[in-house]
Amino acid sequence: MRKIKYKKGRKVQPTILEYTGSHKSIKTEMQLFVYDANDLTEFKEFKVSQLDKCFDGSKVNWLNIHGLNEVGIIKSIGEHLNVDNFMLGDILNTTKRTKLDEYHDVLFFNIKSLLPIENSDNINVEQISFLLKNGILVSFQEKRSDFFTHIRERINTHSGIVRDKKADYLLYLLLDAVMENFYITLEAEEDKVESLINLSKSSTNPIILEQIERHRDNYNFLKRSIIPLRDSLYSIKSIKDDNVFNAIEHNNYSFFDRLHQKSLELLEQIEYDMISLDSASNFYFSAQNHKMNEVMKTLTVVSVFFMPLTFIVGVYGMNFDNMPELHWKYGYFMILGFMFLLLLGMIYYFKKKKWY
Repeated sequence: MRKIKYKKGRKVQPTILEYTGSHKSIKTEMQLFVYDANDLTEFKEFKVSQLDKCFDGSKVNWLNIHGLNEVGIIKSIGEHLNVDNFMLGDILNTTKRTKLDEYHDVLFFNIKSLLPIENSDNINVEQISFLLKNGILVSFQEKRSDFFTHIRERINTHSGIVRDKKADYLLYLLLDAVMENFYITLEAEEDKVESLINLSKSSTNPIILEQIERHRDNYNFLKRSIIPLRDSLYSIKSIKDDNVFNAIEHNNYSFFDRLHQKSLELLEQIEYDMISLDSASNFYFSAQNHKMNEVMKTLTVVSVFFMPLTFIVGVYGMNFDNMPELHWKYGYFMILGFMFLLLLGMIYYFKKKKWY
């Protein structure tokens, strides 16, 4: 049975940067959005050499990176933002759990994005990381995806308040978009579990139990992914009055509080779904026990039918000399007829009592 777990990465020195994920053939691509309420500039094929020229300190700068295989590019961005190597190492090491940290006015956040794999019970995992500093937000994705397409459209069309807010609000939107994947994954699991529950009521195929355990592993994996996210969001929520996270404006803490509430909602739903999964196990074992009971009941009824017949045959097989029936002309046919009538009588009686 497949057990879902985080991949164990190869241990490297803290000063050595190395991408440990599975998308090593993907070329690193970057897009930069520089905007405020009145202006927007988009650089679709952004290069590292343009860092100093294109960043505008008076506006919001969102640098989105697809592909982490070119470590030199990641290191150059870290040097430009004065990011310590341990943060860059956490970006490149995809085995790390979700975490939140702030060091030298750089807010670091990484999160696991989960999505179901089509026509499979497996879950696709991608690590997404964020660096926030002085109006600059850098997002790191292992591969190209459409998680943030709707946010780009809102920026391009000036929909909502995203263009009126700072980079910390954009971080909230990106985190919210990633968390939507948890809902998609959870909904897909719920549909499969519902079908599994219905199947467990009518079938005793051993593969059902294997599927139940596979989905139980999926739910446990979801919990392991959401719990550290919940804790990180709670850290933002709980210390807003202490001004610990300088990269987040005070009036935007409420948005991160919403994300924390979503994480609690997800965990509660997972607990409920796992109880439903236990019901599927109970249905399976109940159906299996019922089938076994029916088999034993059938075997018992058949054996009871033949017990008196076996007794009669045993009596007349004792070969005593003084057994008058043995010398009757029609004794053989009379005994057969009696045994047949006795069998019919027992069948009728059992049927009337509804014993089978």
